Amino acid sequence: MPTSYDTPQVLDRREGPHGEVVLRQHGELLQIIANGCFLMDTSDGRSERRLVDAALAALGDRPQPHVLIGGLGVGFSLAHAAADPRWGRITVVERERAIIDWHRAGPLSALSARALADPRTDIVETDLVAFVNETCDTFDVLCLDIDNGPDWTVTEGNGGLYSAAGLASCARVLRPGGVLAVWSAQPSPEFEGSLWNAGFQRVRTEEIPVARGVPDVVHIAVRPG
Repeated sequence: MPTSYDTPQVLDRREGPHGEVVLRQHGELLQIIANGCFLMDTSDGRSERRLVDAALAALGDRPQPHVLIGGLGVGFSLAHAAADPRWGRITVVERERAIIDWHRAGPLSALSARALADPRTDIVETDLVAFVNETCDTFDVLCLDIDNGPDWTVTEGNGGLYSAAGLASCARVLRPGGVLAVWSAQPSPEFEGSLWNAGFQRVRTEEIPVARGVPDVVHIAVRPG
């Protein structure tokens, strides 16, 4: 018979503008589920941290760069960026109010409280696709992790981010020589081709091994300039 440890416990369930968002606890792990689709949990975080590090390494020695993190998730990328004094500013775009609340005053605050208190950190509650299409701000790095990958989006509207128009918007908000880094739960050769076709340079895919299954990956591309 399953025990309470074996059965995930729902800590909060919200109906947001893009559907249902759930925070669950499974043993010691916290999990985020969107519209019944597992997004992420607190089990590892290596690939989310690598998303930030690989982007910074590709940027080079630019002083005090400004990074946009697309998707707050469980907070691994934000916490890792805030722990690195080389970042000048850290902007996080998250469309789900529930996830922001879970970090500010909920169970996920244990992971992100210090990062949220960092004066370099700014949380913007809006849709990332709309943000990159409309903002007048520019960034040195975009670290995007709003889906399970370019081929496995959480909601249909997110697909536009990986299209030619979406990548053009990403390039527009990147400063010359800026870096686009995209997290994915699986490799996507098609997306690599889309990055080249969009005019990005130094396109590559870095694999991060996981305990079971195909590796997580980080797609890296650099805007010319």
